[in-house]
Amino acid sequence: MALTTTSATSTAFGPQTYRVLLVATAACNIRIGDGTPTAVTTDTLLPANFPMPFTCTPGQKVAGVTASTATLSVTEMW
Repeated sequence: MALTTTSATSTAFGPQTYRVLLVATAACNIRIGDGTPTAVTTDTLLPANFPMPFTCTPGQKVAGVTASTATLSVTEMW
């Protein structure tokens, strides 16, 4: 998913997804939540090119924001 200085939100995670693997091409801030989460610059920092797993619940989404532009890859893990 494309990230810019404005928060972007993914589609909902699948019904069996309890962990996601996130990696971004540039440092960004992410927020995982219900509904339509909005990421801000004080949220969890995801370093550039450093895959990190996160716990979630089915149906949640991830939002991300960065200081410039980046691509955030979201891999659902069961």
